[in-house]
Amino acid sequence: MQLKNYTKEFTYNWQLAAPVMLGMLGHTFVSFVDNIMVGQLGTAELAAVSLGNSFMFIAMSLGIGFSTAITPLIAEADAEKNFEKGKSTFKHGLFLCTFIGMALFLLVLLAKPLMHLMKQPVEVVELAIPYLDLVAFSLIPLIIFQGFKQFSDGLSMTRYPMYATIVANILNVVFNYLLIFGKFGFPEMGIVGAAYGTLISRIIMVCHIWFLLKRKEKSKAFVTHIKFFVLNKLMLRRILDLGSPSAMQMFFEVGIFTAAVWLSGLLGKNPQAANQIALNLSSMTFMVATGLSVAAMIRIGNQKGLKNYTYLRQIAFSIFLLGIILAFCFAAMFFLLNNQLPRLYVDFDDAKNLVDNTEVIKTASKLLIAAAIFQISDSIQVIVLGALRGLQDVKIPTIITFISYWLIGFPISWFLGKETAFGSFGIWLGLLAGLTTAAILLYIRFNYLTKKLINTNE
Repeated sequence: MQLKNYTKEFTYNWQLAAPVMLGMLGHTFVSFVDNIMVGQLGTAELAAVSLGNSFMFIAMSLGIGFSTAITPLIAEADAEKNFEKGKSTFKHGLFLCTFIGMALFLLVLLAKPLMHLMKQPVEVVELAIPYLDLVAFSLIPLIIFQGFKQFSDGLSMTRYPMYATIVANILNVVFNYLLIFGKFGFPEMGIVGAAYGTLISRIIMVCHIWFLLKRKEKSKAFVTHIKFFVLNKLMLRRILDLGSPSAMQMFFEVGIFTAAVWLSGLLGKNPQAANQIALNLSSMTFMVATGLSVAAMIRIGNQKGLKNYTYLRQIAFSIFLLGIILAFCFAAMFFLLNNQLPRLYVDFDDAKNLVDNTEVIKTASKLLIAAAIFQISDSIQVIVLGALRGLQDVKIPTIITFISYWLIGFPISWFLGKETAFGSFGIWLGLLAGLTTAAILLYIRFNYLTKKLINTNE
């Protein structure tokens, strides 16, 4: 097939994916702003935010991963023009997201004592615990927001979650500035101030997206007059059957990056702070690939509803190609700016912490080289995973992600990440191995399934 058959889809794919990218970047930008502002307080504070957020990322991966089940079901119902099916999917999805958000909040609180058992620096743990209390509560509005977001994405209304996220980010920056540093008469609260900023902005984010969707003709009937507690067991089971494996897929991936935070903590506070810088930067480029993953999920869900499997495959390969092109651009950026980008996170005018800051920058710049190399693998695996979710194929991909990250990636991180081996860089070599394995195996699965669907339909 000629290249133009794929490139002609780029414009619509980008229109659909760009708002999702900006919205997802918004979530990462909250962490980026927290890290830069908290980094001005010292490396121990930056490491504490890293440790606290490592617990949050695990919980978020379960909640956000579960919510992705809503998008392909809504996209399929939208293609079929089946309003009742769409509204039922949204209502049951929102109910489950609310319940999961509350459960994850309690789970994070119960997990706090683990910090003392993980051989992390004592000063880091003492700073992380009060920060985590407040950020954990923000899981409830965040996962509820995800229910609205995935519904909106399924209707191809990808701009509205982006608008809500942008507003939330602006508010987060303002509240961070006021509460971390105690400006304009507000109390100086340090990293706890960053936690308050995150919590307040996420509550407002939920209210804003509901207000936006209530005003739009296409979505108004879905998000109003909801009988929240009148539930259908079959629909609950269908969302659970799709959402649970999706949650585990994201959990396995986020889990290995979280393990990287903990493994770097065994090396000391400076390696942990450096790991947080590289992780935060690479997670921003990952959100671009995630936007394309959602576009793949929506468009493939639509074509599945229409049973147009040949065009479905063409769309998918178009999105894969666009993702690879962007990944090469990000890889080049990390290679060229690996010494400059980490400097955004620390204050070199702080004479007291100059030695620590210099060590953090030196380590982070090396980690960005590893991050540059795995841009391609990371992009392919997340986009293909989105395409498989659009096909509502979730069980085999869950097994693939477990094998890739925990049977291949983690052991390599563990053995090469010791101080006697490659240290922090060794940890990231394990991440590279896991992501590359996942990309190859998930692509093989997608290729097999789509060829099978086309042959069966002929």
